[in-house]
Amino acid sequence: MSGLAVLFLAVPDGRIHPVAQQLWATRGISAGQTVLHCSGVLGQEALSALVPTRAALGSLHPLQTISDPEVAPERFKGAWAAVEGSPAAMETAEGIARAVGMKPFRITGKAKTLYHAGAVFASNYLVVVEAIAQRLLRHAGLSDDEAWAALSPLVRGTITNLLAGDPRNVLTGPVARGDTDTILRHLSALTLDDARLYQMLGRAALELARKNGMDDETARKVADALATDLPPVLPPRE
Repeated sequence: MSGLAVLFLAVPDGRIHPVAQQLWATRGISAGQTVLHCSGVLGQEALSALVPTRAALGSLHPLQTISDPEVAPERFKGAWAAVEGSPAAMETAEGIARAVGMKPFRITGKAKTLYHAGAVFASNYLVVVEAIAQRLLRHAGLSDDEAWAALSPLVRGTITNLLAGDPRNVLTGPVARGDTDTILRHLSALTLDDARLYQMLGRAALELARKNGMDDETARKVADALATDLPPVLPPRE
């Protein structure tokens, strides 16, 4: 490994520090090399075992979702990438990111947790919300395949709107309209867990609606509707 100018640790987050310790123990890294990990939440501290080597240490995290390695080259093009670490490590990471078509930006190690949480909301939880929507349509009488086929045009339209403007400017639905009757109907029809999630997301939607010009009186009525008491969770029987 001594001949490698750059070494990527593309391993699960929990394995980065142990692998770094192993590299130190086997004297696998030396000064003049760059070691980068790909975690979105951890900073260069995960490579602390390699500090004595005087290698450049840092991280490069593509802000992109990739489930199939064969599509990675195309997915990387135009994606942003968070780089963090020592100045030399960041320069190297930026060069690599640009070479595969990504747009690198620098971030501090302390800010990575918040940055990565934002990425999880944007990607992972988007998938979860769509799965919930599919389940609700199934409970309304459609099959899983029919539910997703019916939702897909709506999802594509929403994504198209999002890509064309700021989220607060493309919000639609009962919260944006101030339609409290519909909100109350939804809450009464949902299971307790789904209703709680609906309330939390509804409050976030209300914040967007207010930023987009919703008047105080309408906002108050929507907030009151979203604050509707839900049935208490009963303790398990002994």
